[in-house]
Amino acid sequence: MFLESKLARYASIVDMRFPIPEEISRVSNSLHEKGFEAYLVGGCVRDLILGREPKDWDLTTNATPEQIQAVFPDSFYENEYGTVGVKTGSEDERLAIVEVTPYRTESGYSDKRRPDKVEFGTSLLQDLARRDFTINAIALDADKGQIVDPYDGQKDIKDKIIRAVGNAGERFDEDALRMLRAVRLVAELDFGIESDTAAAIKQNSQHLSQISRERIRDELVRILESKKPMNALVLAHQLGILEFIVGDLVRGIGVEQNQAHSYDVFEHNLRTMQHGADKRFGFDVTIAGLFHDIAKPESRRWSDEKKDWTFHGHDVVGSRVTKKALEELHFPRETIDKVVKLVRWHMFFSDPDQITLSAVRRMVTNVGQENIWDLLNLRICDRIGTGRPKEQPFRFRKYKAMVEQALRDPISVKMLKTDGTRIMEKFHAKPGPRIGYVLNALLEEVLDDSARNVHDYLDKRTEELLMLDENELKRLGEAGKKRREAAENEEVRQIMEKHHVC
Repeated sequence: MFLESKLARYASIVDMRFPIPEEISRVSNSLHEKGFEAYLVGGCVRDLILGREPKDWDLTTNATPEQIQAVFPDSFYENEYGTVGVKTGSEDERLAIVEVTPYRTESGYSDKRRPDKVEFGTSLLQDLARRDFTINAIALDADKGQIVDPYDGQKDIKDKIIRAVGNAGERFDEDALRMLRAVRLVAELDFGIESDTAAAIKQNSQHLSQISRERIRDELVRILESKKPMNALVLAHQLGILEFIVGDLVRGIGVEQNQAHSYDVFEHNLRTMQHGADKRFGFDVTIAGLFHDIAKPESRRWSDEKKDWTFHGHDVVGSRVTKKALEELHFPRETIDKVVKLVRWHMFFSDPDQITLSAVRRMVTNVGQENIWDLLNLRICDRIGTGRPKEQPFRFRKYKAMVEQALRDPISVKMLKTDGTRIMEKFHAKPGPRIGYVLNALLEEVLDDSARNVHDYLDKRTEELLMLDENELKRLGEAGKKRREAAENEEVRQIMEKHHVC
């Protein structure tokens, strides 16, 4: 009775109905019909209040795992925390399995991450008391339109504040990953961290060394996929936890660069990364921006000749540092290989007045056709990261046009659905210039009408061409060659025009 009256003190009826998926409502209703409580809790409630679409839906109840499974026969229970996975049959992956967890209390966190002891309880308030931040310690009974908010999480959402539940030091001593989660929420929600909570992070930062690198990687990925990764990583440095995320970044703090740069190495890396996030260039470009100049501190040398700093070889050394860092964070091999390539080749020479098309083709080979546009996007981010206002000056646009030329399939007789070998075998023709004349003549016809590039038409036309005398066949062949060259020039012109470098 005491707990019920205390719960009532923190419960309020909301004056609006939140958009709850049918699958979630069915699970909640089924629990209610069997006499159990059922509340949405955690990040999904926070997101609903913010007007955001939740990524995950979590329900909590006073039913035990066994009682939950009795309500939902098509469910599974394979963990020590009591979470039951309820299958809904939804085609939406986010709703195919709904996690339902009993109210619980936790104690003992010897590894600074997982509780040594979990007990299933009967109190929603006790369950909310073990949660990380006030904005995640709000429960919603969607059927009744009732919110339970014992820690004023709604006010903190309104004020855009991340505040620990209860004693911040105790919350971070229980689970050190919560400190990094606070920084991630700053990036995702554009909130600030309450002063006592921030102070507790500074005091407990060393506990992050006990957290698995996989867990840290997952939080880092979400930071880099957010809209404000730079703000989050600057804050992580201020709170003393950046060294436990990407320690190599810290070495760039205060390392001045040459006159081409407005910022030290640390800020330059962050600004390059941020521009990748701003432009939505994709995760690989964003994280490559974070790492691209990671090895500048150890590569820096003073040049008496230039009266400036040089960083020769930082791209090569940086690719090795990046590889090691991403491997320690247990990123997928595919991600590691691609990001290492982008870091290794980000210093490609891009002056089209001095570089040749063959050199561009070699660069495409080095980084891979599938990665070349990401490399160019990284270069755009790198330029903005130096403090220069213009993403793509004329010479960079011209280099992009050269890359497109290098990737373009050249117009040639190889495009034909026939070749010299086929002609000689099918028509018993002898090797010699006549074969070339025939192929060039056929190409001209295919350029006029691509529908002609089929075996039936080409074979019929080949037979007719082979019956012509030498001079007439040569005339048609040379006309076809000129037509090919004109088509090539027109394609190149269109590419240059597309990149505004005509």
